[in-house]
Amino acid sequence: MRHIISVLLENEPGALSRVVGLFSARGYNIETLTVAPTEDRSLSRMTIVTEGNDDIIEQITKHLNRLIEVVKVVDLSDGAHIERELMLIKVRAVGKEREELKRTADIFRGHIIDVTDKSYTIELTGDQSKLDAFIEAIDRAAILETVRTGASGIGRGERILRV
Repeated sequence: MRHIISVLLENEPGALSRVVGLFSARGYNIETLTVAPTEDRSLSRMTIVTEGNDDIIEQITKHLNRLIEVVKVVDLSDGAHIERELMLIKVRAVGKEREELKRTADIFRGHIIDVTDKSYTIELTGDQSKLDAFIEAIDRAAILETVRTGASGIGRGERILRV
């Protein structure tokens, strides 16, 4: 089962390396990893997407909580949450393809953020399935380059991750 683990940790050198090392040493895979400072510059929020049954996720959570830099760990998948990913995709857009790609981007609520005479760069946000669906909806031969951030997530309503 796919889990989104949100980690609040001290923003200091080596913290990211220790978290990644923890996963690597135990043979757990990180599907996506997003990390950035929070409103408190001394803390960073890390979002890890991984696969595993409840026992594996419990072990990961326990191991993360033992790291000195880790302040708090929450499995967002345990409750209601909002998840988004950002994708920038550069596509070949010449001739009649241009209008079709623009129409498809509009349907997916994407934004064309760069235009040349031969390509569009499109920005899309949404959950993983939405971004995958966009890729499936366009001609794969037209894709020149794709960059995805991986999931970022936040609990719904009153569910917060704070010190």
